[in-house]
Amino acid sequence: EVQLVESGGALVQAGGSLRLSCAASGFTFDDYQIGWFRQAPGKDREGVSYISSNGRTVYTDSVKGRFTISRDSAKNTAVLQMNSLKPEDTAVYYCAAGTMATLRPIFYKYWGQGTQVTVSS
Repeated sequence: EVQLVESGGALVQAGGSLRLSCAASGFTFDDYQIGWFRQAPGKDREGVSYISSNGRTVYTDSVKGRFTISRDSAKNTAVLQMNSLKPEDTAVYYCAAGTMATLRPIFYKYWGQGTQVTVSS
């Protein structure tokens, strides 16, 4: 079956870094766009970044210059490197796979279970 499993979430101080990983299985990884999304308490799910099947990357404005998305075909894994973290980055982070290159979560087909990122001030 299809699985997307996130790891790497933690409690970190403002200004610190985290590396989130998404391990994919059960589908043809290289054919799909991989997105990272986050949801804070009381807020809608927000698109953070995606990397297309051909390697194009897109970031929401609030994380540009701080976060980097990448993918490794040999490992069927996508990574979100997060630097200069801020308290407002606190959320559950999800990876997802879809056929459309977009930051809108409604268009993603497969989802992971989420990993908690907490940034303290």
